[in-house]
Amino acid sequence: MGHEVRTYGGWRRRHPIGLLGLDTTSTFIVLACAMLLVLVAAVAPQALVFLVPPVVLAGGLGLVRIGGVPVGRLALARCRWHWGVFCGRNRYRAGVVVDHPCAFQLPGVLAPLTLLSAEDGYGGRYGIVWDRRTGLLTATLRVVPTSTWLADRGDADTWVAAWGGWLATLGHTPAVRWVTVTVETAPEPGSTLADSVERAVVPAAPAAARAIMSELVRTAPSAAADVDTRVSITFDPRASPASPKDLVEAVAELGRTLDGLASRLGACGVSVLGRATAAEIAGAVRTAFDPHARGEVNRLLARPSSEEILSWGEAGPVAATEHTDRYEHDGGTSVTWAWHEPPRQNVRSDVLARLVAPGPFPKRVALQYRALPAAAASRVLQQEVNAAAFRAQFRRRIGRDETARDSWDAARARQAAVEEAMGAGVCLVSMYATVTVTDPADLRRAVAQVEASADSSKIRLRRLWGSQAAGFATTLPCGICPPELSRRLVH
Repeated sequence: MGHEVRTYGGWRRRHPIGLLGLDTTSTFIVLACAMLLVLVAAVAPQALVFLVPPVVLAGGLGLVRIGGVPVGRLALARCRWHWGVFCGRNRYRAGVVVDHPCAFQLPGVLAPLTLLSAEDGYGGRYGIVWDRRTGLLTATLRVVPTSTWLADRGDADTWVAAWGGWLATLGHTPAVRWVTVTVETAPEPGSTLADSVERAVVPAAPAAARAIMSELVRTAPSAAADVDTRVSITFDPRASPASPKDLVEAVAELGRTLDGLASRLGACGVSVLGRATAAEIAGAVRTAFDPHARGEVNRLLARPSSEEILSWGEAGPVAATEHTDRYEHDGGTSVTWAWHEPPRQNVRSDVLARLVAPGPFPKRVALQYRALPAAAASRVLQQEVNAAAFRAQFRRRIGRDETARDSWDAARARQAAVEEAMGAGVCLVSMYATVTVTDPADLRRAVAQVEASADSSKIRLRRLWGSQAAGFATTLPCGICPPELSRRLVH
């Protein structure tokens, strides 16, 4: 008898009511333009000579797509990029000698952020990244996941179910804007093991034993890896039912929310080590910008006075330059991708194992969850079902047969609505992956390694052309959300 394997697959791309791949607003604009042309043709046919060319041009820019993106949007993004380069906005140079309390200390989208240190109520302290522009607060939980390769299949299924329940609770916590789960891997620099062995070896130990330990320390970095898993929770004080009046009350409310979320997170197959301190957050940002500093940062974090040594002022780079296809910063060059399309079929619980597994280069893979409020989830899913029905009716009216993908998408929309009615949560999910090399000659090999790992995980990644700095920042424990950034840009 064959062994039954549990599979999962509850995701689909959002498809609002629209025609020809357009959203609702664009569809109404196209219909309005078509009606205008009909009216002009009936009243003043000679005016069509002047109206048809711009309408055809605008229609081509909006309907013709490259990689699923309209040509007009690509052209606009390219124009913005060239304007930003012309204004020097893709380059950052730190003022090493300048010290001003109100100065921005990090480049790009990280500029409005600053680092706070708060008491956790248990005699310790933890770090909070505060966005001074929006008021959002981001705290990070350090966790150690249990490997599914060494666990019973039933336990893995229980963990997945608990994780789904944990995400569903976010819909009942309006103050939590999004949650970012990041798995950071890098070759072990050797300093951690060397410092540990140096403290353990006594001077009276036999010479042969000391030689064996020295050889172990020398060869271990080629086989060992430094793995760090973080759960960053972004909190919006303005959406909290407690309505905090100032920053102190907002931080207190964040601490109470973290207690509840951390206690339920332990049932999801991870061990919660605690809240990341301000020094650990600054150290994670520092090693991302300067991979050569990983060993030194690990040494500093092992000291009791790391809070005083590792501050937000030391986290940023001295220089950084963003290119369309890469991001150059202190001692490294990084490339970032975004989740273009999820797996089209059901997958097992270890689908991301190859992508997040340690490799020869420092890498960060971040999954970002934006839970829809429980009150709005049913309405959104019903709109998705209505949109699928509208598209099916439109295809029948024009005599076009339904494709297998259309049928699958409509079934997924109905399934999501049924599951939500049974108590499941609804989240907008996105994923970002960043790889960093210290030698530019290794960049092509690192890119190929990440893309091959994504293919084996049945995931399609798209390089963030022209948005490398924002994607790089998203994988840091700083609460950056690209969809939120683009929404601010539009407004």
